[in-house]
Amino acid sequence: MGIRILKGGMMTTVQDLGRYGYQSQGFSVAGVMDVRSFKIANLLLDNPENEAVLEITLIGPTLEFTSATIIAITGGDFQPTINGEPAPMYTALYMNKGDVLKFGSARTGSRGYIAFSSYLDIPVVMGSRCTNLKSGLGGFKGRKLEADDYIGFRKRRYLPFFLSRKLDMDEFDQTEATLRVVMGPQDGMFSKQGIQTFLGSEYTVTNEFDRMGCRLEGPFIAPKETSDIISDGIAFGAIQVPSHGKPIILLADRQTTGGYGKIATVASVDIPKLVQRKTDDKIHFKAITVQEAQALYVEEMKELDGLRKIIHQPCKEVLDCRLVAKRLRKLFEE
Repeated sequence: MGIRILKGGMMTTVQDLGRYGYQSQGFSVAGVMDVRSFKIANLLLDNPENEAVLEITLIGPTLEFTSATIIAITGGDFQPTINGEPAPMYTALYMNKGDVLKFGSARTGSRGYIAFSSYLDIPVVMGSRCTNLKSGLGGFKGRKLEADDYIGFRKRRYLPFFLSRKLDMDEFDQTEATLRVVMGPQDGMFSKQGIQTFLGSEYTVTNEFDRMGCRLEGPFIAPKETSDIISDGIAFGAIQVPSHGKPIILLADRQTTGGYGKIATVASVDIPKLVQRKTDDKIHFKAITVQEAQALYVEEMKELDGLRKIIHQPCKEVLDCRLVAKRLRKLFEE
């Protein structure tokens, strides 16, 4: 009762919201890169908010189901197919025993998410099921998935019929993004001209872009004297500027501390726009206040609540719904 990995894709890992409380001991938080897509995937299946998913990157995996379950696919469009037929995203998909789910390369975005109604049977390590690749900790044996791996399910679970409702979303088809940032904590180390350069210039995503961070290419950001500091903690989305003057945005698998000045931090609601970029995509920065960033976060939470209400709207075709529910019960009892 679970999934067999036929092909692992470029980088497929088990992730949740991350492993908190251990940065002081040198363990990064890890967790999903695109929190918004992750939450919507679980929302579509009425899963717990922090239920573990598969995160896929640039080239997706091929999975075979050894038992019936229900899944949801969100994030970038990896052109998913089920038994060779195109599969929709942002809706509940009913998988039968023996079905093969295949992903191609990312048509839009660069990261996708697969949630499972039956819950992946992955052990909790230090409070999380997420994979920390640098430490070889958590997830599936602390590594990315490979051919012939097998992950079981923790329970049999069928869903209410109304959760087949589809959300109309295609969020990552642009090659430019404006990231709203809160300045600091070390913006005072940079010259007035350096700040103007940072906020007024276009930067390009380089191929040095992984779960640890995203290095950008663009105009030199001038410090007053130096951008070196005594190492301190690093938040998700912190923007370091080393001596070469080019910004590096630290992401899910970032180191816990760093010795370069952080000119700003990306607002949490805009991190999905960043992590769904590809090489050569363009980035601009826009400064906002802490209060504005908080208001944006509250607005996003309200939006997710609105999506939950859409998904849970009562089904009008009562007879059809009863037939579907009866079929699902039979399917999951097999």
